[in-house]
Amino acid sequence: MKQKTVIAAALGECVHVAGISNFLRLAESAGWRTIFLGPAVPIEEVLRAARRENAELVGVSYRLTPETGERLLGDFAEAASELHERGVRFAFGGTPPVVERVNALGFFERSFDGSEPVDEILAYLKGQLAAGSGELNYPQTTVERIKLKSPYPILRHHFGLPTMADTLTGIEKIAEAKALDVISLGIDQDAQENFYHPERQDPRRKGAGGVPVRSEDDYRALYAASRRGNFPLLRTYSGTDDFIRLAEMYADTINIAWCAIPLFWFNQMDGRGPWDLEGSIREHQEVMQWYGAHNIPVELNEPHHWGMRDSSDAVFVVSAFLSAYNARAFGVKDYIAQMMFNSPPGLSDAMDLAKMLTILDLIMPLEHDDFKIWKQTRIGLLSHPLDPEAARGHLAASTYLQMALKPHIYHIVGHTEADHAATADDVIIASRIARRALDNAMGAPDMTADPAIAQRRAELSADVNAILDAIRSLSRPDAGDPFTDASVLARAVTSGILDAPQLVNNKFGRGQVRTRIVDGACVSVDEKGNPISECERIAKLNTKGD
Repeated sequence: MKQKTVIAAALGECVHVAGISNFLRLAESAGWRTIFLGPAVPIEEVLRAARRENAELVGVSYRLTPETGERLLGDFAEAASELHERGVRFAFGGTPPVVERVNALGFFERSFDGSEPVDEILAYLKGQLAAGSGELNYPQTTVERIKLKSPYPILRHHFGLPTMADTLTGIEKIAEAKALDVISLGIDQDAQENFYHPERQDPRRKGAGGVPVRSEDDYRALYAASRRGNFPLLRTYSGTDDFIRLAEMYADTINIAWCAIPLFWFNQMDGRGPWDLEGSIREHQEVMQWYGAHNIPVELNEPHHWGMRDSSDAVFVVSAFLSAYNARAFGVKDYIAQMMFNSPPGLSDAMDLAKMLTILDLIMPLEHDDFKIWKQTRIGLLSHPLDPEAARGHLAASTYLQMALKPHIYHIVGHTEADHAATADDVIIASRIARRALDNAMGAPDMTADPAIAQRRAELSADVNAILDAIRSLSRPDAGDPFTDASVLARAVTSGILDAPQLVNNKFGRGQVRTRIVDGACVSVDEKGNPISECERIAKLNTKGD
């Protein structure tokens, strides 16, 4: 297929070219051949270039006085009428007052005043606007949405207030602002565990941790609230009981964007569900299988639960590998690999990147035609400072760092996290902060090339292999795959092979491991606080009989 050509310039006496440069960068990512003519380009020079290059699209910009811009663009439209009649397309970019006047000319196919989300500009350049309307036809599946916004990630944020009324109003506001691609519904704990068991619900817990949905119609109302603006997708956690019933209901009521479920958690081990450890692993594997059979993506929000309990980086990485491995084994076709940075807090940026790159080293070889991995990054839940201005700085800086992994999905953890559940206004502000950081990161140097990161990846790989070998050793010779055997995976926790300091006095976990941040990495240490390898740590465990 012949590559289409777009030429662009700042017109007349205008020398402001930042907007033009950004437009051409997006055009290049959308597959166009791009030609930049420069600042202050005369009308005739633009038109000669359009003819010479056989341009399908001509972009011009003017950011000075609206009155002079109106006259200049009127002259341009008259001079370009012959090209316009031949089917050449024309787009304009400028300040809002200039755009208002230029739109009245009726010449330009599309005009941009700088307020448009990146996805709308990319959709225009990719020819994905709804036929006849000039409006973006927002995809309603996760994978299609990712492809629309590439190379930018789609954006999601957690949202759920203690009342249905406030949550519905907030969703409407977020959707109208086009702040997110995915709204992650924050559902209160009683609904996650007892949605189909009203007899077990406690009225005093209503709204604790999120919106108190109590019926399928509540979910339908939440979905209806999102049907405006940029029509964001909805998703929510997969619950802690009645998993398949909830999955069927989510698909029917909110067209759930993807499943989010752990492998080892949301049960009696963390007090968030009725199942024991081994039973919940089996249930989680079954729900993965259900979503896979229905072609709905699956995210295992697993590794950060270890990181938030101060596990070593190696255990964090192993849990990420086991998550992807189980997703593939149980028929998931589109797997969302969640990588939470800053968990535990105190990790250096370099060591955080090394940890995430080690995860990718392990899981990307699992990809095949029927198993696609989509990268999702996010800020650590426990890492935001309480000071609101410092938290905004952390949000921007961590977002910039995470773009080194080129994620497909960016989960915004808003700057208010340490103080209060985000309101709709908080979500919109956090989205603006994140979007600016994303824009800046598009020209970032390759931070993954740091030699210290390469060295840490090698160290982590050795530790991870030691843990995986120990898990394999728990399996009987005549048993199946140890990495998907629920009894073996449960014993990996009860034996202490997978362990975290905050599991002390836990019904299932041992909590015997000691960890410490050393040179920016979270590592296992001995009784004196000296770093030890995972091989050394595991050698001291008594795993017999567990």
